This record gives sequence, structure tokens and C-alpha cells, in this order.
Amino acid sequence: MISAVDTSVILDVLSGRSPFCDVSQQSLRRARAEGKLIICECVLAEVYPALDDEQLFIEFLQDWQLHFEPSSSESAILAGKYFARYLQRGGEQKQVLPDFLIGAHAQILADRLLARDRGYFRDYFTALAVIDPSK
Repeated sequence: MISAVDTSVILDVLSGRSPFCDVSQQSLRRARAEGKLIICECVLAEVYPALDDEQLFIEFLQDWQLHFEPSSSESAILAGKYFARYLQRGGEQKQVLPDFLIGAHAQILADRLLARDRGYFRDYFTALAVIDPSK
């Protein structure tokens, strides 16, 4: 089983203060016991500022066995298709594109996505199993 991991879950764990810290840690541990954990470019870029130290960042990824899997052109195109649908529905072009890239990456390269879903993943990526630790 391959589980893609969203930024929200990792930041919960890193913060240690999030109300979702414990459930996110438990979800990560469970998913890791069931297979491989992967992250994409967006997650790497969004998580790095929380540590702001390359060595600590690498150690964190290694400790949690989070493997970087680059996105494919297939996943980027899928993200673009769903993002276009979002815009056609009247969505605002603010900071949501990374969510579509993360969701498409997970749908193409993983069996499921661990994320505190604000609705984008379940609404647009209907073929993707979303595990929300906060529920």
C-alpha cells in the first residue's frame, strides 16, 4: 500500500501544538506500517519553512520514512484538468493549485492520500481514497 501524504498532516506532526498532532502521528504510523509513504514537490516546498534547516529537514523525512516521488506529466495534466473545472465552477485562483497538484500526484502514484481535506480532494479526486486523520 502506497500512501501519499499532504502538507497538513506533516505540519500537524512538526508543530507539536496542533489539535490534530496526535491523530496525524497515529495516521502516519499506521500508513507507514502498511506500506510506503510518499510526498511530491509541493509538499516538500510547503513543509520546508517549518524547519528552515536543510539537515533537520532531511533527517525529519528520513525519520518518518517519507519518500520523495516526483510528479509525472500525467499527474500535472490531471491537476490542470481539475483546477480548470474548479475555476469554471467559480473558484478563486488563490492558493489552491498546490492542493490539485498534491491530489493528482496521489491519484496517479499512490493508493490513498492522508490529508485534512478541506473538500478539494473528495470533491475533485473521486477516484482517490482520502484518509482524514481529523475525522
